[in-house]
Formats: sequence, C-alpha cells, structure tokens
Amino acid sequence: MGKAVVVSETGGPEVLAVTEVEPGSPGPGEVLVDVAAAGVNYIDIYQRSGVYPLPLPFRIGLEGAGTVAAVGEGADARVGDRVAWSGTLGSYAAQVVVPVDETVPVPEGIDTTTAAAVMLQGLTAHYLVTSTYPVQAGDTVLVHAAAGGVGLLLTQLATARGARVIGTVSTAKKAELAKAAGAAEVIRYDEVDFAPVVRELTGGEGVAAAYDSVGAKTFDASLSVVRRRGTMVLFGGASGPVPPLDPQRLNQQGSVYLTRPKLGDYVATPAELRSRAADLFDGILAEELDVRVGATYALDDVRAAHEDLQGRRTTGKLLLLP
Repeated sequence: MGKAVVVSETGGPEVLAVTEVEPGSPGPGEVLVDVAAAGVNYIDIYQRSGVYPLPLPFRIGLEGAGTVAAVGEGADARVGDRVAWSGTLGSYAAQVVVPVDETVPVPEGIDTTTAAAVMLQGLTAHYLVTSTYPVQAGDTVLVHAAAGGVGLLLTQLATARGARVIGTVSTAKKAELAKAAGAAEVIRYDEVDFAPVVRELTGGEGVAAAYDSVGAKTFDASLSVVRRRGTMVLFGGASGPVPPLDPQRLNQQGSVYLTRPKLGDYVATPAELRSRAADLFDGILAEELDVRVGATYALDDVRAAHEDLQGRRTTGKLLLLP
C-alpha cells in the first residue's frame, strides 16, 4: 500500500483526498515506478473541477519522474532505470504503473526532479514553437503568462529560435522572471490593456503568433493583435473557456489561422515523445534551457498546491514530492 491522491467528486481543492491505495503490479509493457516528483499542472485543475470530465473516482496527476521498481512482461526497461512521463493518470502518488512506451529515459547529468518539472510543460512549449507555429528568426510573438511554467520555457525556446518575445505578466516579480528568460518586452496586463501596447510595439503590424493559455479574459484581444496570415494559438483556459467563435472573424482579422492544440497530438508516437524530450534534455545539459521550480509540496499538501496554482500566486513549475 502507498499514498495517492484520489478525487471522488468534482469540485474545489477540498475534494483532493490523500488515500492509502494499492498501486498494482505492472502488466505487459508496463513498469511500476517509485515516484520522486509529480508535476502539478492546470489540466489537473480542469479534471478535478469537472471541466474535463473523468469517470469517478479517479487518481489524479498526469506527470512525474522516478525510478523503476518493477518491470512487466515485454517492457523495455530495467529495475533502477530513471524515467519520466507526462500522460499517466494517477501520478500524484508514491508509486504508479506507467506504460513503458509513455516514458522517456532521464539522462545522466539531469536530476529526477528537473526531469519531472520539464515533461508536460516543457513538451508543450517545445511543440508550440517547433510545430504548432514554427517560430522563425525575426518573428515577433506574444506569450501570455510569460512567468508561468510553460511561459518561461516557451519564452526561452522562442528566443533561442531568433524571435522577439512580447510577454504579459501580472506582477513586478513575474516581469523580472520573464525578462530573465529572454522576453524583449514585458507588459503588465494588470495595469494596462495589452492589445494597444502590442500594436504599438509592432508598428501596427501585429504578431506572427499569439500563444494564449489564459483563455476567456485574453482571447479577443490576443486575436486582435495577430498579423495578417498569422496564427492564434489557444492552448489553455486558465480564466475560463472561450465562447464559440464565428469563423468570419478570422477573415476580418486578415486570413488568420486559429488552432486549439493539445500535447497528446504532438507526442503521438514513442519516437516523437522521446525526440522532443531529448531536445529538452539536451538544452538543459548545455545550460541553454533553465527550468525553474517555483515551489515544492509534500503529497499531504496537495490542496495548497492547487490553491496556489489556481490563485495565480506561482511562477515556474510546481512539484509534489511523495
């Protein structure tokens, strides 16, 4: 038996229950992992609250890293291997069974906590700048929540590809972090309307891509600052879902592209997953990518972690340490 976080009814952080559970044995193609760190992500809040419905009860958490404790039949792994993953439900736990094809090996030189911190958010930032809209040298892009877990990584990756990043944040401390990550311009959207500032900073042309994880509160203004034939990337809804959109608005804006991507479609095969993860790990080892862990929590403090993330009191990555 070991601890895991179970959701028996949807609602606020109070529905998160730390419970003694049986982790189970790995089946064919699976491994049992001792979890060193589990990532806390906004998708967990969507699942906990019922925005993304799941059959109840369920064990929450999708991402983590740790050490293989047992290996199922046919799984290409060994006891003692360090692995990380980003799509296995039940990862807020002391132990979890993970399909081996959904794991990536953690290379020497990268600690397990850092590997956990870079999986879901790092893979998201990677596909956004390399595939959803492949950022080119000379582009100007808008990154909302630029001091958040995805935002800091996205800013670094876009800047490394030669882009000029305009970031938005809500506090002076977050502005400093976004600038340190490479943002050329940072807008305090708690103080000013960001859209007129973005238009001024781009000489009225607009941005090549707007990366928006905030959703309802920022979507309309984000769309309004995308340049002709640019790309509006909505990849989250921290402030709530975006209402239905008349496609004619994309015409009026200048033949703009709109996409609502999700990570699973960009790590659809084990080879693609491991390729993206390898790029991230290479960047960390070369000290070209800085992974900021904003806070760590004991598993018993999972409610506080959700409260802090949902209250936008955090920067960088939040981790549970079982």
